[in-house]
Amino acid sequence: MLKNLCEYYIYWIYRLCQHRDLYYNWYKTGTRPRKVRQQQFISTYIYGAVCAKTGEAFGLVLPYTNTAAMQLFLNELSCKIKDNRHIALVMDNAGWHTAKELVVPKNITLVPLPPYSPELNATEQIWGWMKSHYLSNCNFKDYNDIVDKVCFAWNEFAKQPDLVKSMCSRDWLLTP
Repeated sequence: MLKNLCEYYIYWIYRLCQHRDLYYNWYKTGTRPRKVRQQQFISTYIYGAVCAKTGEAFGLVLPYTNTAAMQLFLNELSCKIKDNRHIALVMDNAGWHTAKELVVPKNITLVPLPPYSPELNATEQIWGWMKSHYLSNCNFKDYNDIVDKVCFAWNEFAKQPDLVKSMCSRDWLLTP
């Protein structure tokens, strides 16, 4: 029933912190380049939603993962939805996604993924892309530096609707 009325968006949250994994780089044989590994644990979270059909992307960088932050994200996303449209927001079952205090806007329907099914969440690939293109092997001075870099990475990703569509489309999501 929803297929005729709405666009499908896939939602996720990703934690970005100062303490990061190292990525491998290509260097001349016989050299051992130095990489500084950060030990601090300041972090932020990016809440994001993408449409696999149109390539549209919406994201907010917020300091916490809780019901209040989720409510803020839903309210802001709701304001960005075109008039007379409705979106089905596909997401996992984290506690703040299903909290009773959460008021879901009328132009959004939450569609939970089955438990233990990360392969259905197409947005996992986005983080790998953002890390490999913009966030690998970098150090962050402070919280604001983390926010600036993750916003830059997200905006660069969101500018490429064809990339969004290719990374996030799934047959089960786009069937007519």
